[in-house]
Amino acid sequence: MSAVKTATLILLTALAAGSTGYFLARKTASSHAPAAASANGERKIRFYQSPMHPWIKSERPGKCTICGMDLAPVYEGDAGFDKGNGSLITLQPATAAVIGVETSPVTRGPLVRTLRVTGVLDDDETLHRILSARVPGRIEKLFVNTIGASVEAGAPLATLYSPDMLTAQRQYLERFRAAAAFADAERSEARERLLLLGLEPDDITRLEQTQQPSAIHTLRAPAAGTVISRNVYEGQYVQANDRLFEIGDFTHLWFIFDAYEADLPWLRPGQAVDVSIPSLHGETITAPIAFIDPNLNEMTRTARVRVVIDNTARRFLHRQTAYGLVHISLPGRLLVPRTALVFTQRQPIVYVDKTGNTYEPRAVTLGPAGDDHYAVQSGLREGDRVVTQGALLIDGQAQIARQSGMGSQPAPEHAHDVHAAQPAQSDSADIAALTPLVLAAADAAAALAADDLAAYQKQIPAIQTALADYIEKAPNAKSGPLAQFTAGLKPGPAIKDARASYEVFSTAVADLAKAARLHHSGAVRIYQCPMTPVLGTGRWVQRAAPSSAAALANPFFGSAMLECGEEIK
Repeated sequence: MSAVKTATLILLTALAAGSTGYFLARKTASSHAPAAASANGERKIRFYQSPMHPWIKSERPGKCTICGMDLAPVYEGDAGFDKGNGSLITLQPATAAVIGVETSPVTRGPLVRTLRVTGVLDDDETLHRILSARVPGRIEKLFVNTIGASVEAGAPLATLYSPDMLTAQRQYLERFRAAAAFADAERSEARERLLLLGLEPDDITRLEQTQQPSAIHTLRAPAAGTVISRNVYEGQYVQANDRLFEIGDFTHLWFIFDAYEADLPWLRPGQAVDVSIPSLHGETITAPIAFIDPNLNEMTRTARVRVVIDNTARRFLHRQTAYGLVHISLPGRLLVPRTALVFTQRQPIVYVDKTGNTYEPRAVTLGPAGDDHYAVQSGLREGDRVVTQGALLIDGQAQIARQSGMGSQPAPEHAHDVHAAQPAQSDSADIAALTPLVLAAADAAAALAADDLAAYQKQIPAIQTALADYIEKAPNAKSGPLAQFTAGLKPGPAIKDARASYEVFSTAVADLAKAARLHHSGAVRIYQCPMTPVLGTGRWVQRAAPSSAAALANPFFGSAMLECGEEIK
């Protein structure tokens, strides 16, 4: 819904509420001094005032321009109707029904959160083996010709013809036969050379028995597993240290995913993870977290997390994409529904039902966020009923009333400082400084989505100018997620390099735009892709097209996967 439509809806709701008796005031003391009287004993009228909307006054009788009620006379010596501080909002039953107000109680219980992650299945690094040539020669025969073949430890993989191996065996046999003519050190040196060239102790024993040196050497699997790669063919000449085969153990696999810095406090070894794989059609495998890397990636601000999955039945493929759900529960928390929170002011507020269709705005201090609830640190008590449906409309009407002169912004509960109740100015300043940066980022995303590196490079100065303005004007921006980009984005030289730098920047900008609800203004849309090259899950902003059905354009892949992603509402 666009900003114009939102404002229109709020205004119409406010007018409808006024016509049915909606008011944002409380009647206070009526008279603190004896009323003055005219010469004939009648009291003198000072002005006429609306009891429902106290800021509506007139020198003559009439009706309230908002609710249509008759203006009440205020006599000399009377205080009239107090504007109050806007701390209570009262709706008549019909108005509450039109808005669709619903309430829920504040409860105490476990805070449940589901962390969704994306990763890959890889083989056990501790059992990964690479077989390299130890001696130069020619591949005579391959016993394993296919990638994916299973081999046992010691199984022959290939035979190698090597004159160097023949020479080394002859030297050893000469010293072995004439043991008395050579020192023990010389015989040991010849034996160590054979071991260095790849012979096993059993091969040397067999050589001593047969006394027949050979230039043909058999290469054997160093461990049981599956052949991941084969880099040689029969008849190929190889040099020492050339990679020949790569073997991995697929009886169990590592599910590895990146956890964001903010999510790490929720994770711990031993925590259960439900792993799902597209090819299993909804089936999940539950396994515990085995390891959390203590090293944080400096660019992505993520840490790698490992889950070990049994694959004895070979149901899962090496390097297959997988998805994980980490179910987290924090017991003993005071919980408020997420739908009750309104973030239009400096501090989040909720509207507490005071009965009789009267609602009190209450500033709250939030703790961790769950799937459906926030943990509350202060501002609410167990059993308080908060508005969960219609709170945003009530808040919009309250702001319209305050802008009309009703009074100051709601004060936090138990607040004693009058300045705490004044309207927040930093939020609007943040949005004003952030908006040009978001639009510049959207233009850069459009260039990358079109595979146009030159257009992206032309957009970088506009991004840096908007970023510098945001860093200067927005509070706490100098220590925020965008501060690391003040030195500039990578312009290339290849579009792949530009996209890698832009992905981290774009995700940070999109998260700020989402927090500021810029995608609700109708100016931009926010999208995310669950398989981006750098972060795994990257986000970006696009300028909103006139048509609501405009297709997304992924800047991280461009034409290769232009429509990879989904919109964040």
